[in-house]
Amino acid sequence: MTIQTTRRRLLGAALAAPALLAGTAHAQASWPSQSITLVIPFAPGGPTDAVGRMLAEAMSRDLSVSVVAQNVGGAGGTIGVNRVAQARPDGNTILLHNIGMATAPTLYRRLPYNPLTSFEMLGLVTATPMVWLTRPDFPVADFPAMLARIRESGERINLGNAGLGSASQLCGTLLQASLGTRFTTVSFAGSGPIYPELMGNRLDIYCDQTTSAIPFIQARQIKAMAVTTPQPLPAIPGVPTASQSLPGFEIAIWHGLYAPAGTPKPVQDRLNAALRFALADARVVERMTGLGSPPEPVARQNGEVHRAHLAAEIERWRPVLQAAGQFAD
Repeated sequence: MTIQTTRRRLLGAALAAPALLAGTAHAQASWPSQSITLVIPFAPGGPTDAVGRMLAEAMSRDLSVSVVAQNVGGAGGTIGVNRVAQARPDGNTILLHNIGMATAPTLYRRLPYNPLTSFEMLGLVTATPMVWLTRPDFPVADFPAMLARIRESGERINLGNAGLGSASQLCGTLLQASLGTRFTTVSFAGSGPIYPELMGNRLDIYCDQTTSAIPFIQARQIKAMAVTTPQPLPAIPGVPTASQSLPGFEIAIWHGLYAPAGTPKPVQDRLNAALRFALADARVVERMTGLGSPPEPVARQNGEVHRAHLAAEIERWRPVLQAAGQFAD
């Protein structure tokens, strides 16, 4: 290659660079120009689905394009999560996921994505409390009596969960670790099929997110024993905290919003703004609060806090899940 040819190529590249940067900037400035897919990595009707659909509707109003909730269930949420990890990083495919983003690296030893490097964190959404439930005729009056019966009966107690890696499975695993005992676990494909079994007195106990459980509690179809928050919940008055009987027993099923790694920073910022708009919407606040799951404080609705929280939760749950010895692969 001659010196003159090299000079011509360098000059051409230098002249083309501003045009390329201008084109990229224009594409980002004009975003969004089409509908956005919000992947919910679970089946319809569950707690994360409820949060996701509220979020999609409110974000649509702020972005002036449709944010379409799409359920991509299976494998404890990892199929839907991986789909977003492999999507083009253009802001048109985003993900709402729960605490399962932090537990998957331990439960799935051959995970096809890395929660901390395969995504851009857009902000925390809500932290949903959980509540311990029993069948209507379970012969206990309160949470201490429930714990005493578990200690006495052990594996004769049937605990329902919505599958390995689900919020209910995490809550049950934490209780077994706290009590140093085990009970019989009955797994279902999601939370929907569990309630008929519980209300029909074919299942003893269950731990679920308040977003799903509160309507059944208010209808007196099941019994609420304790909530997993430091303070009682106004949405279900009279239900004590689990930590009163088991100090330190606290768990909240937090949700965060994600985009594929490499999504341009201006697009990330615009998505974060839409998230904050949604979580300040009076209708969203009212609906979430009524389900015992108000939006996260504004200070936690950003990517930096979200990333630090995810990293801490991965470390928190790793020893608990390793000690339980249950893995998904």
